[in-house]
Amino acid sequence: MEVHHEELSDVNRYIRKRQNSEVWEKEPQFDAIIACLERFRKIDASLKMVEVGTGMGWFPILAKLRGWNLRGLEISPQLISAAKEFGAKYGVEPDIEMGNIEETDLGENVYDVIIASSVFEHIEDWRKALKIMQRALKPGGLMFFESTNKWSLTSGEYPMPCYGWMPNWMRYRFRMMVQGPDIMKLGIDFHQFTYGGLRRAFRDAGFSASYDRAYLARPDKIGNPIKRTMLQLCKRSRLIKFPIQTFLIDVTTFVCVK
Repeated sequence: MEVHHEELSDVNRYIRKRQNSEVWEKEPQFDAIIACLERFRKIDASLKMVEVGTGMGWFPILAKLRGWNLRGLEISPQLISAAKEFGAKYGVEPDIEMGNIEETDLGENVYDVIIASSVFEHIEDWRKALKIMQRALKPGGLMFFESTNKWSLTSGEYPMPCYGWMPNWMRYRFRMMVQGPDIMKLGIDFHQFTYGGLRRAFRDAGFSASYDRAYLARPDKIGNPIKRTMLQLCKRSRLIKFPIQTFLIDVTTFVCVK
């Protein structure tokens, strides 16, 4: 991946789609991520945290409004500018610096928590990035990871059934045809992940343990009765969990422990 200083059409589309949103709309998602992490430790201002791939900056903005010590790393200058404008609406300036996680040294044994939500699909050398992040965590530190789910029937990357099932070359060509060649600079999902493949990758990167969505979620906190029942079934049986997580959930979600 490269840092692109020129305006990119896909980034412009992303910003336009979200320019009228309010940061409070993201609080349920923010709280859901924190709840996953708090299965393992209390999250508060005493911890040192970093988010890789901040997008419009809602996560570091909400963290700063709570007085937490969280910085961001973002590859797009356009998105950093948009995030700072977004934060100004609420009287805060998110601490975001420009950088490519494939090339940025986050240090060793520095952070208590690393957030990587909806970003790893856009990182070309994602295994290298994973090792950089594992190295940056303190012993016992946590990484929240959320990305694509290849065999899901639906996808957050593009509104088309079985989108992730396409081989990479076909998916790339399809997106370039629909959205133009700029999509390959930052917007494309270079990778579609599977739960099994990610578990192996986390282990190879040096994480001591990884916990998936079925483990992390709490049925009593889910209002939708269908989703609540599905989760309860996942917790009871691996035979049931596999097809549900593989085909019916459009993201892969993990908390990894160094």
